[in-house]
Amino acid sequence: MATKMSQTHVVVLCSIANFINAADRVIMPIAIIPMTSYFKWTMHWQGWILSAFAFGYLSSQIIGACAAKKFGGKAILLLSVFLWSISIVAIPWVSHNTFALVLCRVISGFGEGLGLPTMFHIFANNIAITERSSAFGYLVAAGSVGQTVASVICPHLMWQTSFYLFGSIGIVWSLIWISLYSEKDCENNDELPLLSIPHNSRIIHWRKFFIHWPLWSIYIAHFTMNWSNYIIMHWLPTYLRYLGANSYSISLTAVPYICNSVFGIVAGNYADKLIDHRWSVLTVRRLMTTIGLMGPAIFLLLFCSVNSLAATIILISISMGLCACNSAGHLSNHAEVAPNHAGITFSISNTMATIPGILCGPLTAELVTASHGRWFPVFILAAALNFTGSIIYCSQSSTSNIL
Repeated sequence: MATKMSQTHVVVLCSIANFINAADRVIMPIAIIPMTSYFKWTMHWQGWILSAFAFGYLSSQIIGACAAKKFGGKAILLLSVFLWSISIVAIPWVSHNTFALVLCRVISGFGEGLGLPTMFHIFANNIAITERSSAFGYLVAAGSVGQTVASVICPHLMWQTSFYLFGSIGIVWSLIWISLYSEKDCENNDELPLLSIPHNSRIIHWRKFFIHWPLWSIYIAHFTMNWSNYIIMHWLPTYLRYLGANSYSISLTAVPYICNSVFGIVAGNYADKLIDHRWSVLTVRRLMTTIGLMGPAIFLLLFCSVNSLAATIILISISMGLCACNSAGHLSNHAEVAPNHAGITFSISNTMATIPGILCGPLTAELVTASHGRWFPVFILAAALNFTGSIIYCSQSSTSNIL
């Protein structure tokens, strides 16, 4: 297993990959504004273009987890980053053809869908339990930093340049990953025993992933968290334009991601300290998930009642910041309830949690259109789902190894 030094090595490399992953997701929601002006897409077409990513993302979650378990994390994460990076670079070349653009978005989603389950597999096998909350906190925070950087930079670039820039960064990371990360070195180090993985743990009984309520509580919490996250990620630039923001003000979409990044690191380290001070792991996971779901729900309800750009950014930033607590909550819970299959349980969870990514594009467009341009039904629905997810997780979650 990994030593202290190699654990840091793994966390840094995977966090950089998640930085690129998250940055690439932000490009289209920003670029779609000038692209719509140029290509004359309707709001419904915008919804489908934004949601096309989720179709590919949903289809590759379980594939990624199983492939990482069989072929190792190094090869699958390399394939993941390279595939989504190439498809990002290709978007400016195919945008004149809507079908080709949608296909490219699906391929991009497929590549990114391989990534996180593979990272969870790598973390579950190389990161000690006393350091997992902070490790997942850094992983999630790196994604928020990626979203922040893309949100600041992309509104000031030609939309074609945004795709070329971030796609190229992913290709460079692929070369670095090949040269720096050695899976063999991590697996052969015996100085830090983390998990005792029996030989038959490689046998996957798929029924077991769907018959335990502690797993379903994670799946449901993840689904509800992502519902509001996809709405914010896909539609916040368009919503700010609705409030009168200009192209420079669109850069304010970076502020919520900054808050998410800071809160994620603080929450992860605080959760580890609570566990060190003999709080039960289950209590910490439930506390962090409650903050991460109910907190955003409250601020989304307040969000409905404001019309100023400044108040909107403040409320949505607090909401996204509190949401980051989920990294030390239900997202870390996979490595406890299924330590030998964390990549697979996460892939199932993230597959279900990608359904909002498919639905929120066309559904948001429909709700806004049916409400004559008003957005409050969108945020009320997201808040209600968050409340529901929090209640189910707190009543049904566990930290016992159930698989």
